[in-house]
Amino acid sequence: MELDLTPKLPKQVYGGDGGSYSAWCPEELPMLKEGNIGAAKLALKQYGFAVPRYSDSPKVAYVLQGSGTAGIVLPEKEEKVIAIKKGDSIALPFGVVTWWFNSEEADLEILFLGETHKAHKAGQFTDFYLTGSNGIFTGFSTEFVGRAWDLDETTVKTLVGSQTGKGIVKLGEDFKMPQPKVEDRDGFVINCLEAPLDVDIKGGGRVVVLNTKNLPLVGEVGFGADLVQIDGHSMCSPGFSCDSALQVTYIVGGSGRVQVVGADGKRVLETHITAGSLFIVPRFFVVSKIADPEGMSWFSIVTTPDPIFTHLAGRTSVWKALSPEVLQAAFKVDPEVEQLFRSKRTSDAIFFPPSK
Repeated sequence: MELDLTPKLPKQVYGGDGGSYSAWCPEELPMLKEGNIGAAKLALKQYGFAVPRYSDSPKVAYVLQGSGTAGIVLPEKEEKVIAIKKGDSIALPFGVVTWWFNSEEADLEILFLGETHKAHKAGQFTDFYLTGSNGIFTGFSTEFVGRAWDLDETTVKTLVGSQTGKGIVKLGEDFKMPQPKVEDRDGFVINCLEAPLDVDIKGGGRVVVLNTKNLPLVGEVGFGADLVQIDGHSMCSPGFSCDSALQVTYIVGGSGRVQVVGADGKRVLETHITAGSLFIVPRFFVVSKIADPEGMSWFSIVTTPDPIFTHLAGRTSVWKALSPEVLQAAFKVDPEVEQLFRSKRTSDAIFFPPSK
């Protein structure tokens, strides 16, 4: 059976005056189910409030645009109230309860990528809401809720029945939400647009990697992530994850071309990608991208906490490690061609600016 790796856009699951929640569907993007990957996007309008919920999957959240406030409660811990802005990445392990709020005029958009190995449905997240018309306690009888909270029947009905919204609601302009604390960001958030660069190639591109060193909660989530930005016409070297990880890529901005090659040298994807689309590279498949004139950026998760990549071009590529005789025999070329091949791409770069 041939794999369909075609990049896809999300579809709205629910929404209203406060904003919307969209997700990528396993039926349209089969690699989600194949790789046990979930992907979704939350968009909050001004005064939009995503009510407290927890998920059946660990995730990494990435703020695509806007700014706002996030509430995070780890199991048996105190609430952390965090100011979030474009470029922020947050690791959300199993059991964490979150809420999200936008007080600003500009929309707040947040991408969620994660694994669904233990989820109810392979390839998609299931959220459990604490309040609202589909909240957990709407399913319990008044007696059970009253016993759990030690409240009378009238108060229980008021608490459980007053919020008729579902998932996302719009709060009043004068409603005061908790104020974020600067210290609450420590250990929870890293801004990929401000963090030290792991790779910086002049005229080529830049990378910030999220791992257990700069965001310890990544270890609890179980996978790493990175933000990659390449300049106009630049190329991201052909490479693959050599530790059997899947690469899940969301195009944050710009556009470009992508090619993916699988077993038997078969090109399984060749397409033009634009902002907002998502695609998945299977284990050990080789991927390369070339940006359009305006450049291109993408946010990816790799299904291991500290991913290892092998690049097939540049000084550190496997070609430079192999002996000349092996290359001559493998390519069936004479020494002159082998020496010309070896003499190119002698830097450590994984991004290649356009030739001048």
